[in-house]
Amino acid sequence: MILAGDVGGTKTILALFDLQAGKPIKVAEEKFSSKDYAGLEGVIRAFRTKHKERVTGSCFGVAGPVVKGTVKTPNLPWLIETSTLAKEVGSDRIWLLNDLEATAYGVLTLGDRDLYALNSGVGSNHDNRGLIAAGTGLGESIIYWDGKHYQALASEGGHADFAPRSRLEIELLSYLIERFEHVSYERVVSGPGLLNIYHFLKDRGYGEEPSWLRARLAAEDPSAAISQTALAKEAEICIQALDIFVAVYGAETGNVALRAKALGGVFVAGGIAPKIATKLKDGSFMEAFMDKGRYRDLLRSIPVRLVLNEETGLLGAAAYAARASAIGGSEST
Repeated sequence: MILAGDVGGTKTILALFDLQAGKPIKVAEEKFSSKDYAGLEGVIRAFRTKHKERVTGSCFGVAGPVVKGTVKTPNLPWLIETSTLAKEVGSDRIWLLNDLEATAYGVLTLGDRDLYALNSGVGSNHDNRGLIAAGTGLGESIIYWDGKHYQALASEGGHADFAPRSRLEIELLSYLIERFEHVSYERVVSGPGLLNIYHFLKDRGYGEEPSWLRARLAAEDPSAAISQTALAKEAEICIQALDIFVAVYGAETGNVALRAKALGGVFVAGGIAPKIATKLKDGSFMEAFMDKGRYRDLLRSIPVRLVLNEETGLLGAAAYAARASAIGGSEST
């Protein structure tokens, strides 16, 4: 029995998987609001009060950099260490992965019904693949073939410097520098990033905020409200904000494809993408993806797939634990 987790800044999902012929089959799952807990130990404790089955190994995909079995989460005040999780889990066979590492292993388990082709491309077996995912933060990973299996590389590429591509984006960068000093892609391509774009447009006079929208943003998750309002075409300022968001998202996805030389394809995952799928399908995302000058034709040839299964990270954590258990792996470093 494997305990797997997808640990994010907004929510944490834990599930038990029964290993059947080496394949993890989910038998129980619980979702938790991350901010309601002081650390992952408390979440595991709450889960284990309901699900007391003996666990032989566990793996957690965590939004943050894993270093020697420890991760300090950037979007939560949590310090997660394999050594302190063992008591709650009931096993010292614990692996910590960066959340995009886990998502990468999960992508490898998906079928066609979990994917939507934004660009069919050509693709090829055993070539590198890229992965990007926007949610509370922005994650990236590279998937490579080691001769026998695909392996995922951990990355903190979402925190790399934001590179604007237009005069308006240059002005957005200047605005964000005043607020944050260092401006990463995550400051633009994430849930909070969409809100940053919205505030830029409002504060610099590029759009007006209707009173009904101001009330809605105060009462709801503002980033979700902005995207929903934009998709419903109910406020021009929200439409502009989502246009910028998708253009920057597409451009950075193209950057991931170039960095990885991802001729095997690029996957767009995370909590935001499925919710704005209609916008991602209108061509603006792919136009920004391919807008790489002399490398436009190369980018056009790369398959780009939208990941529709929002539990891909959880599935990847389970798949990694199953693989590590089969080869006798020890805790992650």
